[in-house]
Amino acid sequence: MQVAKRWSWVVVGALMVGVWAACSDQTTKTGSAPEPQPTATKTTPRATATKPWYENYDPAHFAAEVRKYAKAAGVNPQLLMAILYCESYKPHDPKFERQWAQVDSNPAFGIANMHEAAFDETKRGRDFAKRKWSELPDNPALAIEAAAWHLHDLAKRLPAKRAGLYTKDELLALGYNAGGGNMRIFARGRKAGPQAGTYLDRLHKYWPTAAEALKN
Repeated sequence: MQVAKRWSWVVVGALMVGVWAACSDQTTKTGSAPEPQPTATKTTPRATATKPWYENYDPAHFAAEVRKYAKAAGVNPQLLMAILYCESYKPHDPKFERQWAQVDSNPAFGIANMHEAAFDETKRGRDFAKRKWSELPDNPALAIEAAAWHLHDLAKRLPAKRAGLYTKDELLALGYNAGGGNMRIFARGRKAGPQAGTYLDRLHKYWPTAAEALKN
């Protein structure tokens, strides 16, 4: 949810990519199929390991969950999917997220990059009220559900009368990134600053991508 940390994630993410690439190469070398036995009368298919969801992560892989929870929360599924794309700039390896949290004073967890305070406020009275913020790195579905209801709650905070500078979905995206208080200020006509404006640019960039992803 914080664009200011984007470049830090890009640098660290590049290091992670190198590690993953090395691991992938080693797996290929050691996982080759054995030579066929001349006396064998039949062959047994070699088991193939399923890659973790966070490798080659694409929000489109969770289109079903986005549709489900967006509908339940009464928010635009394209908005929810676009936000997942906006938040996909950092690695989502659960172990890596927890290691990063040890050096970040205000970390965000899960594929929707949600902060603990936002999660704890959002879960009150909901089906996932007993779930913990610390579960988000391991549970993409929970992260999507929480993000959907957070957008629902932000929508409730929009003023009845709004300036025409931003659409409702744009305001909700700005609220997701910059907080509900700033969202209300933007709704009354103030132009978003550089950081929030950059997030909005990313939303526009991913808007058609999100629509395509929801067709899956």
